[in-house]
Amino acid sequence: MAQITAALVKELREKTSAGMMDCKKALNETGGDLNAAADWLRTKGIAKADKKASRIAAEGLVAVAISGSTGALVEVNSETDFVARNDGFQAAVSEVAQLGLTVNSDKELASAVTASGVNVTEMFKKLVGKIGENMSFRRMTRLSVSQGVVAGYIHNAVSDGMGKIGVLVALESSGDNEKLEVLAKKIAMHIAATNPLALSENDLDSSVVDKERAMLKAEALESGKPEAIVDKMVEGRMKKFFKESVLLTQTFVMDGERSVSKVIEDEAENINSDIKMVAFSRMSLGEGIEKKEENFAAEVAAAVASS
Repeated sequence: MAQITAALVKELREKTSAGMMDCKKALNETGGDLNAAADWLRTKGIAKADKKASRIAAEGLVAVAISGSTGALVEVNSETDFVARNDGFQAAVSEVAQLGLTVNSDKELASAVTASGVNVTEMFKKLVGKIGENMSFRRMTRLSVSQGVVAGYIHNAVSDGMGKIGVLVALESSGDNEKLEVLAKKIAMHIAATNPLALSENDLDSSVVDKERAMLKAEALESGKPEAIVDKMVEGRMKKFFKESVLLTQTFVMDGERSVSKVIEDEAENINSDIKMVAFSRMSLGEGIEKKEENFAAEVAAAVASS
């Protein structure tokens, strides 16, 4: 058995970033074998991470990365907003966003190898062991155009390129990229504010349309009017729904007059080149995650009862 010296503990700590006492324990458990000790720490870190994985993580960060005419948007969750402000966590999120530029799906990104030599999933498991709360990569979107720009926008950024709402906008055009970038960022800000359901009416999910139509009809029937009149009322209200829910027909928030499609048309004329809005993506932190309602008084009472 190798002697457990301060230098050996220090070397293991530098290799794994684990705490000094944990490193010493790992070396004792493995007979002073540095590599085995590193594996031991990793196993223990994963075990700790697995125990914390049942905790609901609905905080965290949305981050954007842009390279040329490609953009990536990612969401990484943590349990608390406090951890979202941690430099180590932010660095990890930034790295994941950059990796998002090179892959096409959530699954690919989760298994992408990071600078530390482990994949994204393992990287966050290690961070759980260091920071002490559940965190995980949740989702990504990547947009790209062959000609034109992809621009990103973070609303109320807490650090460079990351915050709680992120948007990507892809514009296809042979026009001046600087002017296209300005337009794309304005549209991205509009999207952050209005949260459109789809780019165009044809892109709307048919189940969403059917549900809205059924709700409007049920409301109209309560008025007691004949069904033929009700159908006309519903069609009128559906037109309003489409106008307000679809990006291209929404009223542009920055002037309150033109539709988004008209804004694009006017800019195309200004730069003397066609502009096509190809796609957009909007991510709001924690959307769709059911947050646990904490009962602090009950938690304290339970702790006292078990002591």
